[in-house]
Amino acid sequence: MLIASTLLLLATLAGYTLLCAASPFGTCRTCAGLGGKTVLDRKGRPKKVKPCRRCKGHGKRLRVGRRLTNHSRTIHRAGTR
Repeated sequence: MLIASTLLLLATLAGYTLLCAASPFGTCRTCAGLGGKTVLDRKGRPKKVKPCRRCKGHGKRLRVGRRLTNHSRTIHRAGTR
C-alpha cells in the first residue's frame, strides 16, 4: 500500500513538472483569463475595463511549480559563481 501511494505521488509530481516545463503560464483565476473586469456605470452600461490586480491585465499567471523552478535556479546560479 505504501509503495503504491509513493508511486502515485511520484507520477503526479512528474506530470506536473512536465506541465510546468511545457506550459509555464496558466490562466489567471481571478479574472478567468480576461485580463480585467468590466465596470458598469449607473445606467448599467459598460464603462471601462479595470485591469486585474493579480495578473496586471495579462490574463496569465506563472504556475507555482515554474516559480519554484525559477527560484531554485537562481539560488543555484548564485551559489556556483
